[in-house]
Amino acid sequence: MTYRAISEILEQHDADFGAAEAHGVATGMLCVEIKADVENWLRELFADGQHLADDDKNLLCGIFEQTRTLLENQNDEFAFDLLLPDEDDALAEQVEALRCWCQGFLFGVGYAHTDADWPGDTAEVMRDMIELTKIDSELGEGDDENALIEIREYVRAAVFTVRDQFAEQNPLQPH
Repeated sequence: MTYRAISEILEQHDADFGAAEAHGVATGMLCVEIKADVENWLRELFADGQHLADDDKNLLCGIFEQTRTLLENQNDEFAFDLLLPDEDDALAEQVEALRCWCQGFLFGVGYAHTDADWPGDTAEVMRDMIELTKIDSELGEGDDENALIEIREYVRAAVFTVRDQFAEQNPLQPH
């Protein structure tokens, strides 16, 4: 499942989110509650009750379930990655997608966790994610590509910090 394929489905059905942001929402929801319901995610993506073709719905459900599986797999945290444009795409597009992904992650965590208390280091991670939603996509090349890679790796690590903190708070929840 590629970023482009998911983008096309979401655009075709006038989703309220792009591919990166939608994946961020799914990831945030699953970090708080690994048993999150895919139907709740779909309702957020298509607030107007858009009817999806079975193939499109199956593909979207597949990305959600794949994300769940990758987040549950504690033995290989490197298998999980953010759904973002390819490294060959324009740097500005990659940065904008990362910004949207972080925005979606914040939404997903907030959707699943309405309590004001954040477990462990989660509050600090949320502040960092908020700062990343302000990132400027009009960057130059060169060092900015390396910076983007570092930020992307930080976000990946932050996802597992949030997942682990919520799992500790809810010890009955498998992770």
